[in-house]
Amino acid sequence: MLTGRTTLVGLIGNPVEHSVSPAMHNAAFAARGLDWAYVPLPVDEGRVEDAVRGLVALGFAGANVTAPHKAAAAAACETELDSVNVLVVGDGRVQGLSTDAAILDGLPSQRPVILGSGGAAAAFRAALPGARVFSRRGDWPPDVAGADLVVNATSERAAVLCALSEGQTLVDLPYPETATAGAARDAGAAVVGGLDVLVAQGVASFELWTGVPAPVEVMRAAVGLAR
Repeated sequence: MLTGRTTLVGLIGNPVEHSVSPAMHNAAFAARGLDWAYVPLPVDEGRVEDAVRGLVALGFAGANVTAPHKAAAAAACETELDSVNVLVVGDGRVQGLSTDAAILDGLPSQRPVILGSGGAAAAFRAALPGARVFSRRGDWPPDVAGADLVVNATSERAAVLCALSEGQTLVDLPYPETATAGAARDAGAAVVGGLDVLVAQGVASFELWTGVPAPVEVMRAAVGLAR
């Protein structure tokens, strides 16, 4: 942690202007009385390694990583993971971790299905090694028959990717809600939305950086989730 000035963390991605992560984390820092600030860090393709090195040079305590840079960030830091969404900086080193799948705690996941092939999908594949995986680069369309948990880790918002039913749970990573999530809810499935996913990974990120328990309800309120 820096001494005598605000400690910085940020969000590496492209685009990042739409993200509610700065509002969420800055509300959390304020609630815990921490002189920290979370800032957007738009990074072009091919410059992720430079950005990761820059965190050290600029004295950042860490960063989140979002699309499309999670795999490139993993290659640029100390990690055994193929995809990272959290960077922790200390002693001139950058450690990469993933909190993308933090939302899974407490959810049924005996027969999981994952939709997508990007960085977030990779994090869920690592957390759910027995999952069936569907993507447009491989098996498609998805077959969710018999699944208790379906993770939509694609960027598709307008099309309904699969038909869920009562007794199944959808974790829908994008926000605002996708057509897949709307159809699942209408069919009686349980839906965990993208903002809930964001808060879960944000809580884990906050605690990794600060060592302080995250103010979960403050973070939920900051992204518009009811208390």
